[in-house]
Amino acid sequence: MKNTDKPTPDALKHVRCPTCGGDSIFAPVNPFRPFCSARCKNMDLGAWASEGFRMPTDDLSDDSLPRTPQ
Repeated sequence: MKNTDKPTPDALKHVRCPTCGGDSIFAPVNPFRPFCSARCKNMDLGAWASEGFRMPTDDLSDDSLPRTPQ
């Protein structure tokens, strides 16, 4: 394939969109990759911004924290 040739649709790698689960083209022709659209990309960004993605933790209460001398 020459540098000036564009890949055929069959040669493009398809992945699952992390937001909607639909097909997404994972190639430079898709500016939203790995997402399928700007909507899905913005939904994911919004979830991060609103702290929708969290890791479970065992929060320590204030009583169980070590005290430092003052």
